[in-house]
Amino acid sequence: MVNRVYNFYPGPATLPETVLATAQEELLNYKGLGMSVMELSHRSAPIEELISTAEKNLKELLNIPEDYRVLFLQGGASTQFYMIPFNFLPKGKTANYVITGNFAEKAYKEAAKVGQVHVAASTKEENHTRIVTKEEIQLSNDAAYVHITSNNTIFGTQWQEFPEFAVPLVADMSSDILSRPFDVSKFDLIYAGAQKNLGPSGITVVIVSRKFLDISAEQNIPTMLKYATHAEKNSLYNTPPTFPIYMVNLVLEWLKEQGGVEKIEQQNRQKAQILYDVIDTSDGFYKGHAVKDRSMMNVTFRLPSEELEKRFVKEAEENGLVGLKGHRSVGGIRASIYNAMPVAGCEALADFMREFRKKA
Repeated sequence: MVNRVYNFYPGPATLPETVLATAQEELLNYKGLGMSVMELSHRSAPIEELISTAEKNLKELLNIPEDYRVLFLQGGASTQFYMIPFNFLPKGKTANYVITGNFAEKAYKEAAKVGQVHVAASTKEENHTRIVTKEEIQLSNDAAYVHITSNNTIFGTQWQEFPEFAVPLVADMSSDILSRPFDVSKFDLIYAGAQKNLGPSGITVVIVSRKFLDISAEQNIPTMLKYATHAEKNSLYNTPPTFPIYMVNLVLEWLKEQGGVEKIEQQNRQKAQILYDVIDTSDGFYKGHAVKDRSMMNVTFRLPSEELEKRFVKEAEENGLVGLKGHRSVGGIRASIYNAMPVAGCEALADFMREFRKKA
């Protein structure tokens, strides 16, 4: 494929080139059916098979226990922010939130519109330069569940180890799912907007235990907001976003071809280290935002001045390195290096960083 740049946007983000090529090849004729996957009825056997295959592939890659379901929903992670408390926050209970970044706070604020909430720990006063320690987390006595955000795209921090609690654990893993192995059984519900590590925007993957599904089935809430509704109908209660599901499945198959999550973690650590090494050896010219718990997915840093940062972004783009402007909450530079970013992309950015510093 020609004229491809290295795409460091935080989301929608870069996709594997082979996935895009396969989608292009099959766009007009999916599996010899004479039509696009986008044209198939969601009640047809090929779509049912596609959804079953995608669930099977994700379960295999993450070693998901048998008593969990994989759901393909709409509305992005933002819909999950309120869907979760609607299903699992009864009267007399409190939802506990660990605030380690912008999206964790958004999830907390949406839950507060539904029921009683409690901030169990927060790094907001430090501008989220790290992840909280387990000792800092103080749960309420009547906790319905604990919510964490596994990776913080804006601030460039990531949970290195997941905490365990006596109450259900819920996680937003939108920006680092499938980037490393972890024990799914520690969680009762995991959700991820697909547009970073899983596929294109328009689809949200939910991994939920059957115990939690049983709770959701009892709730007197709108049908579309019940997880049990979608589990019972195998994500086909209403017309699902079939093309994004198709793309997610292609990404899952690509990941299996790369050697699975264990192999991709090695590559992700290598990519992140390439960039962090440049930052750490720059004598302060590049200053990382995260002081600890640095993310493998989003490398955030500042330069000595905003003028230099603007020049950095402009010249990087001229060199085929796009999407590097940092979020307004942090400023500076953000390099999002999800699974599909090749090592060569990080090496190209590292070379540019070294050259830019010499010229500055």
